[in-house]
Amino acid sequence: MKHVQLGNSDLTVSEIALGCMRMDKLDTKDAVRVLNTATESGINFFDHADIYGRGESEERFANALKETSLKREDMIIQSKAGIRFGWYDFSKEHLVKAVEGSLKRLGTDYLDVFLLHRPDALVEPEEVAEAFNELESQGKVRHFGVSNHSPYQIELLKTAVKQDLVANQLQMSVMYTGMIDTGIHVNTKHPHSIDHDRAILDYCRMNKITIQPWSPVQGYNDKGERGIFLNNPDYDNINNVLKEMGSKYGIDHEAMSIAWLLRHPAKMQVILGTMTPERIENYCRASGVTISREDWYTIYREAGNPVP
Repeated sequence: MKHVQLGNSDLTVSEIALGCMRMDKLDTKDAVRVLNTATESGINFFDHADIYGRGESEERFANALKETSLKREDMIIQSKAGIRFGWYDFSKEHLVKAVEGSLKRLGTDYLDVFLLHRPDALVEPEEVAEAFNELESQGKVRHFGVSNHSPYQIELLKTAVKQDLVANQLQMSVMYTGMIDTGIHVNTKHPHSIDHDRAILDYCRMNKITIQPWSPVQGYNDKGERGIFLNNPDYDNINNVLKEMGSKYGIDHEAMSIAWLLRHPAKMQVILGTMTPERIENYCRASGVTISREDWYTIYREAGNPVP
């Protein structure tokens, strides 16, 4: 497993991480198998959020961890907060309480990384800064970041927040490439030229903020329906080209979908969402596979993206 530096932090993290959103669906035995498979495959980074399973995913993770030989100090644990089921809350009171709740459920004294989950329209940067300062000074959080934030939302936070924001978790996959499309279609009238993300990809690269793609195997079909594209008849074309490329590089098409993301020079950290041990192991085979520039663009085009 290859490793990358997480933002400007001192953390060296596996370039593939395990997202634990669905861990609440597992019993302890199956959760243990997932954790063991992930670590044996080279993953040292585990992503959580207080809303995943309404907290049960964090609890299930902690219970499973007790049944393994894994040590907390060998793991990098991240959690997120700010979503309150119909509204968002970046108040100091909520952020501090949310972190304390995650620490209790995870059975740990500290988070390696804490992210603001989705932008709060009523955010007050000074309150966020107070929360971050308190959490850092008490040793409860070591590093901070954001999720689903635009460049100016990050800049607004930075007017008060003194800590480096080391990560930005954003949706991205072979079939969800808005961050890339806008850059390729600059100065055209093609629909892909519409900038929904405010150049967030380039901004994060310039500011040494690690992008963490979430839902890396999901996309939208011609009907606008969201779903997993791998092995899905609605996405025959991209599956066929991924199989062709996978054969060329010695991995299967599922791992190739991850290798395509990892090829980007932004040095992203992909967040897997699966709780199937065999798939975790297979996806991790993408690490260390470097596809050519020409093949990267072939996959991009075959995913339905014109290159002007």
